[in-house]
Amino acid sequence: MLKRVPATGRRRLLIVGTVVVIVVAGVIIGLLRTDPGRTAAAAVPLALEVTQPAPVTSLHAPITVRGKASGAKSITVAGTPVSPGADGTFSLTVPGPAAGATVVATDGDGKTMTQPITTTAEVPRIRAVHVTAYAWAYEPMREDVLNMAREGRIDTVQLDIKDEDGVVGYDSQVPLARESGASAAIYDAGSALKTLHDMGIRVVGRIVAFRDKTMAEWAWHAGHQDWVIQNPGGGPYASHYGAIAFTNFASPEMRRYNIDLATEAAGLGFDEIMYDYIRRPDGPLSSMVFPGLVDAPSVSIAEFLRESRDPVRAAGAFQSAAVFGIAATRPDEIAQDIPQMARHLDYVAPMLYPSHWNAGEYDVASPNSQPYDIIFRSLQDFQRQVQGTGAKVIPWLQDFSLGVSYGDAQVRAQIDAAAAVGIPSFFLWNASVSYHAGALDPA
Repeated sequence: MLKRVPATGRRRLLIVGTVVVIVVAGVIIGLLRTDPGRTAAAAVPLALEVTQPAPVTSLHAPITVRGKASGAKSITVAGTPVSPGADGTFSLTVPGPAAGATVVATDGDGKTMTQPITTTAEVPRIRAVHVTAYAWAYEPMREDVLNMAREGRIDTVQLDIKDEDGVVGYDSQVPLARESGASAAIYDAGSALKTLHDMGIRVVGRIVAFRDKTMAEWAWHAGHQDWVIQNPGGGPYASHYGAIAFTNFASPEMRRYNIDLATEAAGLGFDEIMYDYIRRPDGPLSSMVFPGLVDAPSVSIAEFLRESRDPVRAAGAFQSAAVFGIAATRPDEIAQDIPQMARHLDYVAPMLYPSHWNAGEYDVASPNSQPYDIIFRSLQDFQRQVQGTGAKVIPWLQDFSLGVSYGDAQVRAQIDAAAAVGIPSFFLWNASVSYHAGALDPA
């Protein structure tokens, strides 16, 4: 027997029923109007995993970045778009490690996730000899160097870009190099780099920065006197290097000139740029005037290296500087503050030639006759100087005779001393580009 439901009850039931129907209908309508792709994407939260590439020893070396981006609609690697696979995996080879490069994944709602590309680039072991532009252009001397490379005695060649006279060894396109007459086609840079790179040999390009007779003389007579270091009387500063031999490291134009040469060379394929004569002239500071200088000379020199580092590395080269051996203990003599400079370098290259030390330095009675002792002790000091800067120490060693005859044994003693303090790398200097290959172990 059915009971009669009161009217108020029926209305209440109908209201409830209506609500149920509306809710159900709302669900149905909502499902019909939802974008299936958006629902699927929303079901997979955005996530990004990046497998960092292995460390590299050349800033010219390409790196491959791999990873997986779940729930991503688009991905960029170092600014380049890449299409992920169905499972979200991606892979892209980029020209080389770059500061600040990232992987960015974006989902359908515009939400992004970012991870940095943290590949490290480190200078490898260096066993190098100095080669001038003229020596490379002269076949017999070039072949002597190449034979050392073929025998595995060296793995790196230091080839001059700009020498002590300010002559740029190849046909530079830097405007000031051409306008001043500094650009000289002594050797073909592209050919030299290909020859050495094809042999697996790295190339360090040396730029003699502020000792620059060619530019200083041209600038002085062209009306750019502020580009040149001056004496208190307003004339060009003269030294044993010449009447007008030093450009002004405080001049923005001279700083830019050297950086332009460095970035051009890095772009051509030089693996590293080493600045030499990155200092003030030796002598009393009171005898010199540096137009535009607002800081101490040593601060200005370090600031130049800071300005140079990012452009040089972006162009594909490591940055280093040759410094005086005495700079570790007497930084103000030539405005080379090693800790300040090292912060902007991949390595410091102290010139530790035993013949250049005074008797008694580092308690070594006769440095020129005790090559092992002076190298061992001075290198320990330089290692202390660069602690906490991120820079390595790679020394310049002596392969020439000055006061004491040097041969295989004396050269080898210096190399052994460097190894004894944990430095397997070195540069050998001989201005005549004539080396004692017997001091170097073949591969």
